[in-house]
Amino acid sequence: MISDSIPQIASRFQQVGNPVHLLCYFAPEADQEFTSAGLESGHMGYFAGRAAALGRASAAAVAATFYNFNPALIARHLPRAWDLASPERVIEARLTAVDRALRRVLGDEVVKSPEVAEAAGLARAAAEACSPEGRPLYAAHAGLPWPQEPHMVLWHAITLLREHRGDGHVAALVGHGLGAVAALITDVATGRSLMGAAQVRAHRDWSEQDWDTEVAALTEAGVLDASGRLTEAGALLRSRIEETTDVAAAAPYRALGAERAERLIELCAPLRDAVDASGDLPSNG
Repeated sequence: MISDSIPQIASRFQQVGNPVHLLCYFAPEADQEFTSAGLESGHMGYFAGRAAALGRASAAAVAATFYNFNPALIARHLPRAWDLASPERVIEARLTAVDRALRRVLGDEVVKSPEVAEAAGLARAAAEACSPEGRPLYAAHAGLPWPQEPHMVLWHAITLLREHRGDGHVAALVGHGLGAVAALITDVATGRSLMGAAQVRAHRDWSEQDWDTEVAALTEAGVLDASGRLTEAGALLRSRIEETTDVAAAAPYRALGAERAERLIELCAPLRDAVDASGDLPSNG
């Protein structure tokens, strides 16, 4: 029996799909392949790997679409990365890294299983039902060729669904008046962030002054209390942002149908568990 609404299903799929997608950034194979392609180790691989589908994108364009990174950090890596490795070469490196990572984390038996093939078919059907309007990262990645092997089809489809949701989430943040640093601070304050505050601030390259200034503004606005926790109003704000994001992300799951979408979640949950158990992803601690 299907009890969740389609937007709730969209939210639940994000929880099982996103860790699988994130291997392309945090698995050791990612840094290995990006550096083999000519990029510098670290942030450059993340920015170039995610932005390569946009072509030789400028730092300003990437900062706008990624939303919550310090633009100065991005400018240290782009467009210089494109002189070290073409976008096409970076895309190739990313796919190779994901293939290697999935085979290591899941094992060849799971990679070749009928369950992964079934999940790939369902995820692709959902991803192909997404609309590109107002969703630049989704549209760019949707323009890439589909991989051939089922586990890579599944990863690519998960990536499309993730970027489709992410573009909608950025729109929700803008609509609710949360800028880059405020979005990060309030996300960490929910307790659901993949990283803790110090990790997030360092990874996005915001200074302590940037962070503290925004904390003070959010406290004055009644979003945070004196201890840095969300107030009732702040929790309501984050809840509305997530609800708006879920509604905006619902179309592909509505097209798939609730029963098939639930099956996709069921099939992806063990893959998420394997990724979590691998230790590749950062933890909130």
